[in-house]
Amino acid sequence: MAKATSSNSDVLLYFLSIFVPPAPVGIKKGCGADILINICLCFLGWLPAVIHALWIVSKNPDMPVQRY
Repeated sequence: MAKATSSNSDVLLYFLSIFVPPAPVGIKKGCGADILINICLCFLGWLPAVIHALWIVSKNPDMPVQRY
């Protein structure tokens, strides 16, 4: 089965997660437990927060837009 490719917005979120890890997590998942985890990981170290942000962006694809 073929994997879906990343959309343009996901590519921007991958780039953003390197510099500001909580931002793409907040954009993808909203204000919830995932962003709080990422903020705590930022305080513990930059690399764990980046890994978590990249994981969130890759595991949560964009919802398809329905056009009528």
